[in-house]
Amino acid sequence: MKKLLLLCFALAATLELAAADKRVLVYTRNYTKDGKGYVHDNIATSIEMIRKLGRENGFTVDASDKPSVFTEENLKQYQALVFSNSNNEAFENEEQRAVFKRFVQRGGGFVGIHSASGSERNWPYFWAVLGAKFRRHPPLQPFTIQVLDQKHPSAAHLGATWQWADEFYYTDNMNPRMHVILAGEYGPLKDPKATETDPGKQFGGIFPLAWCQEYDGGREFYTALGHKIEYYSDPNFQKHVLGGILWVMRMKN
Repeated sequence: MKKLLLLCFALAATLELAAADKRVLVYTRNYTKDGKGYVHDNIATSIEMIRKLGRENGFTVDASDKPSVFTEENLKQYQALVFSNSNNEAFENEEQRAVFKRFVQRGGGFVGIHSASGSERNWPYFWAVLGAKFRRHPPLQPFTIQVLDQKHPSAAHLGATWQWADEFYYTDNMNPRMHVILAGEYGPLKDPKATETDPGKQFGGIFPLAWCQEYDGGREFYTALGHKIEYYSDPNFQKHVLGGILWVMRMKN
């Protein structure tokens, strides 16, 4: 019995140490050469939310908006990168892009939140990792979300539908390998700029808003939701993002 108890304690300590070794980098760079790119006011709040999720779920969180963090040596300590409301030029040079690519190819996890789909608009590899590229959005408004995968850890708490208000992102250049988790009903949207070429017309009444995939060796999750500051204190949204982070780190299947 004593040996069994010691074995149990040792196993618990090992599991605790493994959890403590899990590390996430939250990256928030917003940059355009003319300084006119849109910068969300939710960035600091989103970082605090992810730090809270880390404290409660066994992973450490660092945050930066400096592209100099993209070095081989630095990224070795992270299991996942979270691009939280990043926008436009995420990197300064091709070497940083190459480091990002190698991180994915080594099996690293990637999570994109909201305007992350507007990052690296001229780099097709980034679109493929994230799953799509931002195109535009109608005015912020309420809409119904269909939960297409009720078993995925980012959506298991939501039920069949989710009533939400946000910027309904239209994206294009979609990776056909992505697995759609949430899709919004775009038909009822008030959209004064709607055209027949909007990508939403392709999906028969709903449009992808959150998805996951395994691409080029890594695991990736993206959610288009998350415009307002207050969303980052919403329990459903917190669980949604947490499920995506845990999934890309293989802490949940």
